[in-house]
Amino acid sequence: MDYDTYGSTAVELAIELANTDREDPEWARAFLGSHDEWFTPGTSFELSPGEAHRAAVAADLIRAVALAESQPDVLTRLNELLALARPRPYATDHDGPLHLHYARPDAPALEQLTTTVAMGLSQVVVQHGWQRLGVCSAEGCDDVYVDTSRNASRRYCSNTCASRSTVAAYRARQKA
Repeated sequence: MDYDTYGSTAVELAIELANTDREDPEWARAFLGSHDEWFTPGTSFELSPGEAHRAAVAADLIRAVALAESQPDVLTRLNELLALARPRPYATDHDGPLHLHYARPDAPALEQLTTTVAMGLSQVVVQHGWQRLGVCSAEGCDDVYVDTSRNASRRYCSNTCASRSTVAAYRARQKA
């Protein structure tokens, strides 16, 4: 599957948000800080508890889109995610090639985050199909992934999970 560079990295940001551990009360600030390349320089990553909750809502909606089992479900969940977005696209060449950014450069961090992940995820769903999103089939893993395989047959979030599942199945067969 081939999709544009900025859109592909925006959907990767969405997937990372969906898969982020939110046990720590400071998870949102840590997530934003570890992905600072996505934000306008000087953007504050200090979020109120309400803003951190809204970031968690966005993460949950991304997961809900990946878990959807029908196109009407996907549309409902994707539109809920898009309702969080405040797109104001602009073209830039700040890091080399000309590309679009989805959120205004002076937007607060939460707005930049929700708009970028909503637009990136929606582009992949609309252009390549909702079936390209999935949740890992490995036992004990529930990570969201985008299936970029040629024949849309991916079942695991990573080679590690695929290998672990293959080894577990092999060992179970040997035991039997």
